[in-house]
Order: sequence, then C-alpha cells, then structure tokens
Amino acid sequence: MRINRPNKTKNVSRCPQLIAASVFFVLCFSLFTGAYALEAKRSLLENGMTLMVVEKHNLPVVKVVVGIKAGSIYEPEGKSGVANLAASLLTEGTFKRTARQISSEIEFVGGSVGASAGEDYITVSLSVLKKDVELGFDILSDIILNPSFPEDELKKKAEIIKADIISSEDDPSYVAQREFNKAVFGEHPYGRLLSGTVETIEKISRDDLVGFHSGYYTAGNAIMSVVGDLSSQEAEELIKKYFSNWRAGSVTTVSAQKIPVQKKRNTVTVDKDLTQATISLGHLGVSREDPDYYSLTVMNYILGGGGFASRLMDNIREDKGLVYDVHSYFNPRKYGGSFEVSLQTKNESANKAIEEVLEEIRKIRSERVSDAELTGAQLFLTGSFPMKIETSSRIANFLIAVEFYRLGADYIDKYPTYINSVTKEDVLRVAKKYLDPDNYTIIVVANQKEAGIREEYSK
Repeated sequence: MRINRPNKTKNVSRCPQLIAASVFFVLCFSLFTGAYALEAKRSLLENGMTLMVVEKHNLPVVKVVVGIKAGSIYEPEGKSGVANLAASLLTEGTFKRTARQISSEIEFVGGSVGASAGEDYITVSLSVLKKDVELGFDILSDIILNPSFPEDELKKKAEIIKADIISSEDDPSYVAQREFNKAVFGEHPYGRLLSGTVETIEKISRDDLVGFHSGYYTAGNAIMSVVGDLSSQEAEELIKKYFSNWRAGSVTTVSAQKIPVQKKRNTVTVDKDLTQATISLGHLGVSREDPDYYSLTVMNYILGGGGFASRLMDNIREDKGLVYDVHSYFNPRKYGGSFEVSLQTKNESANKAIEEVLEEIRKIRSERVSDAELTGAQLFLTGSFPMKIETSSRIANFLIAVEFYRLGADYIDKYPTYINSVTKEDVLRVAKKYLDPDNYTIIVVANQKEAGIREEYSK
C-alpha cells in the first residue's frame, strides 16, 4: 500500500513540531508498505451474499465478519432497540445449541464468536484457528441462521439493557449525545438510541425478534469478509457446506424517509448538579458516500478533529484555558449524518466557550487554511491510515464498511490520493457549504443556574 507524501512547504508558520512529527510518522509507516498491501478477492455468491477474501498465511488463524443490513434504521416505529437486542441474542441460544454450549464449544478450541449492532448494519464475527475452521463455520452459521431467541435469555438481556440505560443517565456525555441526536434528526431513525429506551425495550417480544430476524437476516442482505489462513476456494466450500440453507430472500430497503432540515437555532438544556458543563453543538452533516467526504475529513482535522493539532484545541484549551476537552467530527451514515463539536468546561465559562467555537467555525469558513495546516492534516490522515488495517480483525471489519458504503474495490489504494488531492480551496468550499454558525443545535448538560446560557444562542 503506497502512501503519497505531498511536497514540503517552505512557509511552515504553525506547529512546526507537529509537521516534523507527522513526517516521521509517515516515514515509519512507509517502511512497511508491503505489510499493508491487501489483495481482496470479491465475489457475488449464488444466494446473493457478497464474499471478500484476503489471504494471510503467516499465521494459522481465520477471522470472519458477516455484515447484515439489519441495523436500527430498519426498526419498526415504537420498537427502538429491537436491532440491538436481536444481535445481542444471537449467541444466547439456537435450535441446536444452548448459550452455554455455544460458548463452551468455541472457547474449548480457543476461538470466539460475537455480534454487535449499529445504525446501518450489524456484524457477527468469528475468530478461530485454521484447524478448527469447520467448527467455527458450523457455529457461525448456526447463530446467524437458527437463533431461537429463548424467552429466559430475552428477559435477562432486556433487564441488563434497561439497567445500562438507567445508569447512563448519570453520564453527562451520554445525555448530551442522546439529546443531540434527537434534536438534529428529529423523528428519523438516526435520532433514536441504538439501545432503545426503557419503555420500548419493555414492549419488545420474542415475536418481534423473530419477525425482525426473518425479514432482514437474509443472504441478499449480507456481506462476508474472510481474512487469514484460508483461500477463496476454501471459503466458498465452507459457505456451501454450512450456509447452503441461507437464501437471498427479498432484500428490504429503507423507505425514502428524509431527515428534516432545521434552519434555526435550537438550544436544549438539561439541568444537573454538576461542576462542569458538557456541551454539544452542531447540525446535519453528510452521508458516507458523499463525494465531499474527503475534503470534509481534512477540513475537520484542522478545525477540531486533530486533537492538539486542531484550531479548537489550540485556541480554546491551550490559549484561553476554557475547556478540559474539545473536538469536532462528522459522523457519516448511509442515509445522512451529523456535524458535532463536543466540549467540557466549567459552568461559568460555558458561554465563552460556545462563543469561541462559533468564532472558529466562522474563521475557517472565511479564509483559507495555511500551507502548514493542510500539509499536517494530509500527512497525519494518510500516515495513520494503515493502522485501520494492521490486524486481521480490523481488515475484516474494514472490508465490510468499504463494501457497505460502496467505496470501491480500489479504496485502499486510492485513499492517500483522495486526501492528498484536497486543496486549500476545497477546504474553504466545504467549510462554507457544510458548516453553519447561524443555524445549529446546542445541548448543554450542566448546572443551568451557574451556566446561564445566553438567549442569543437559541434565537
């Protein structure tokens, strides 16, 4: 995998130590480019499932991830949390095995299986030694195709999730994120909690789980990535043997539900007896498939995504000492996304911190970034990219995302070019287009009497 390095600029006026460190970082990774070169073989199987295989024969280990379009965005109204609950119960019993049998069989050979849910898709993973790959595929296919959703396990899991939801109310960051998503996305499924709420969890029955599973857990909705000591032919033979009964089914798609665009200021305050305020500020963003994603990635790194290399951290924490932490990010999903700045500060400095965030947003929309900032962002983003595929597990998950978001078979090779092609004009253009310092949502979790959020931020 090649990492293209832009030419060094002569005028490095900001953070010269950062640029030097970034160059060293990239040079270190460039010594191992061969180790990160991936040759993924992609094929579409007869049952509609997409298969990707990366052969790595240095260790006798096989990693498998199955991505299924059965995330929370597919949940029926009033049943938020059903996608997460269904995924978490896959390993809790099938029609052939109990939860104890599943765990004991895979642990006996030193392997592991698991499942987790997201907004767009869920993943089911397997890790096993090559010599035990038959057992691994047997268990993997069993939990995907034949989950029984036993009532006793459902009740246990539901109680655990509800307890977690209740305990999370004491976490101001959790509360701020929940309220931010709700305010920005409105009634759209992205505005719901992935875990659901206590009320919706109590309404989910075994029939709901069975129906959700039968509707979305189909081969036509699935992507499988296999990484490790296994050839493409071996992988296909295992799939034929253990997934022969998995049919394409009717691929269910999300209805064209538009995310409501709010061109106004909206402030939500949550009063808690805290010494510091947790604040989220932002608005709608872009989907992962948006062609401006890479320019936004570079712009956001400079604004607030680059940690101590970012403007927000440099100004609001280092220069003015207003915050404990501040960062910005675009959270892109399949059908849309959000832009958010998150920070923690003393209650008394909440207004000043918000003022500085908005000032930095206005600044990056009004003038070009420096050569040093652009170069530093590009060096870091391209130099750190190999870390996303440094292990077999990361590769397997990475391939699922690349396929799901239709990034292209040559995405790994082209990523450095995408980032290095971004210009200062591109950064300015996307900042003007996608950042709005006049219309935004602010969530403030704090002692509201001490914070005293000014009315101007909600009008």
